[in-house]
Amino acid sequence: MKKIFTAAMALLCAAATAYAEGGDEPKFSIKPTGRILLDGALYASPQKEMFKDGAAIPDVRLGAKMSYGKWDAKIDVGFAYGKVGLKDLYIGYNFNDKNLIRMGSFIHQYGLQSATSSSMKPTMEEPVSNAVFNDSRQLGVMFVHYGDKFLATASAHVEPSSTKVILAPTQFTQEGYGFRSRLVYRPVHSDGKTVQVGFSGGFASPQRRIDADGVDVHDGFQFKSNFPTRVTQVTALDAVVDHSMNLWKFTPELLLSYDRVALETQYFFQQVNRRQNLPHYRTQGAYATLRGLILGDKYGYAMYDGGLATPKPKSLECVLSYNYTSLSDSSCGIFGGRMNDFSVTFNYYINKYMLARLHYSYTYVWNRAGADPTTLNGFMARLQVIF
Repeated sequence: MKKIFTAAMALLCAAATAYAEGGDEPKFSIKPTGRILLDGALYASPQKEMFKDGAAIPDVRLGAKMSYGKWDAKIDVGFAYGKVGLKDLYIGYNFNDKNLIRMGSFIHQYGLQSATSSSMKPTMEEPVSNAVFNDSRQLGVMFVHYGDKFLATASAHVEPSSTKVILAPTQFTQEGYGFRSRLVYRPVHSDGKTVQVGFSGGFASPQRRIDADGVDVHDGFQFKSNFPTRVTQVTALDAVVDHSMNLWKFTPELLLSYDRVALETQYFFQQVNRRQNLPHYRTQGAYATLRGLILGDKYGYAMYDGGLATPKPKSLECVLSYNYTSLSDSSCGIFGGRMNDFSVTFNYYINKYMLARLHYSYTYVWNRAGADPTTLNGFMARLQVIF
């Protein structure tokens, strides 16, 4: 990884030197960024004691975006559930209007959901399959080409825990690493008409895992997700895979839109190869989301993201979604649980900065070791401000 980052820095420095010699001094600009989410929720469940009704502020962020000629940067600090932490922290260079490179801590593109901010998911909460089979922010470098018909990304990164814990000098050689790429073909992408197919693939080495003796053995993966609500934090799926050798995964995606109706769907497959002749651990998931604008203009398209643009102010949107996720594989004796989730969401885009949501979801989880089958009916509302 050190060689990768050294090469990336050399490339960026060379580009900067060439630009500086080119002519006029570029302009510097900086603008603040932030968000506030206000949530309220009521729950109905046979296991009601696990889910407490209430209100919460699940996410508050404050940061800044900077640009200087072809350079850009972002820093974002978040506060959630009594903890303060860094979110996005990166520097980027735009070679031209179709190619850029980004280096730092951010979400690397992998599938349709990865280019959309967590607060702007049309389903209010992201599909659980994406939460499980994708990753949070990772320290690394990503190249993006966003041409007219094709979008392509290539990333190299280290494991997510590298941004959360302080590693001792002897642990840097054990740090997990990975590679991923996303390729999208979009023959049609005008406002009101979108036809897009894509495929993403990824590889990762084992990540940080503390064994029963408190030793960092760095030989495992953990896949985990809460129930799809933020007012109460209850684990729904959880699988730990030890004696791991590496991980391979892929996800095909499909996006279609016509006028005020759109369909988004993905399938996820993942395999962890293990040592000592232990069986491979295979898991999968999928979601399908149907979106419709009750009020407002037709759906637009975001070239860089490879997805639909945020609907215009005063738009009212209805979103139906189904998600299935499995973290149980009987062939290797790991039962992380299976989940069915159906949701209905209404999004009202008040203005450029404010969004109001009403959301209902039915979630059923079963086949998880040490946990009984659990049913949750969640009724949620959110008012969010983002700039």
